[in-house]
Amino acid sequence: MTGGQVQVAVVGMGEVGRGWAALCVAAGWPVAVYDHEAQALHEAAGEIKDRARTLVALDQATQTEVEAGTATLRIGRSLLQACSDAAWVIEAVREDLLTKQKTLEAIESVAGKARVITSSSSTLSAKDVAGRCVRQERCLVAHPLNPVELMPLVELAPSPYTDGALVELLKGWLRALGRIPVTINKQVPGNVANRITAAVWREAIDLVLQGVIDVDDLDRAVSLGPALGWAAAGPHLSYHLESGSKGLEGYIQHLLHTFEATWADLATWSKLQPEQRNKLTHSIERTYEDTVEKLRPLRDRRLAGILRSLERTRRTMAMRRASDDQKRG
Repeated sequence: MTGGQVQVAVVGMGEVGRGWAALCVAAGWPVAVYDHEAQALHEAAGEIKDRARTLVALDQATQTEVEAGTATLRIGRSLLQACSDAAWVIEAVREDLLTKQKTLEAIESVAGKARVITSSSSTLSAKDVAGRCVRQERCLVAHPLNPVELMPLVELAPSPYTDGALVELLKGWLRALGRIPVTINKQVPGNVANRITAAVWREAIDLVLQGVIDVDDLDRAVSLGPALGWAAAGPHLSYHLESGSKGLEGYIQHLLHTFEATWADLATWSKLQPEQRNKLTHSIERTYEDTVEKLRPLRDRRLAGILRSLERTRRTMAMRRASDDQKRG
């Protein structure tokens, strides 16, 4: 293991686990993977390598690092073999509290060298999933978004027992992988990203079910509307930038009645009835019939393009700030 690399073990070879493994492999890091289901484990290795190599084509990884990572990818024949030498163990089993508790307990028993053990949970707290662990100070939730190897956001949700120094260590590892970690200070169901997604999707579902707009036009309205603006600045900064000479307080005061009227009319249901679920499923499947496998790589190319653009802008701004600092100095 060379300087800057971290030895990783990924436990659970579902979509999220394979994405984590592909991300780390693409960085050239040594990765071991394990799943108690032999078929999932057998299928995982090829897909992980393919997904890592796809990142080269998307300009999100280098050929040299990907080939180094794929050459060192190991399939653990047991949890012990996968985790015994890992510095970072990533748990990515199904979203079930008892399953995750048992998995973290088993990981702890074989991962004595691990500095950090993370759960990829989107709904469960670190305190709960690590409830059976003795060394809870090295456990926390690190929740990625799908596709894991492309989406840069990772939500970190430590428990009251998590060592703050290890949170900072993990942030450094994630940044080395090109991820953007954010810390959740107070546990809420769904963390933050999934919570916002759930709110937006409920309204998107309701608009379709109410016949306000068709599925494909709804997707365009979101992806080319608020999602595009939020990709550049996020909701709060977007409104702050739009406030102009009135300032944020004046802007909010001017628009508040409009938002309040809209909020009062938003969907408030918390459960889809069977007939609604069937109608929604039928509408989406009919809209995108026989095109999903063609649209997935197109989606990934668009994501990669947005990320490249954002990175170029960040670098340009950093260079300008450095130039301004030199002039002032």
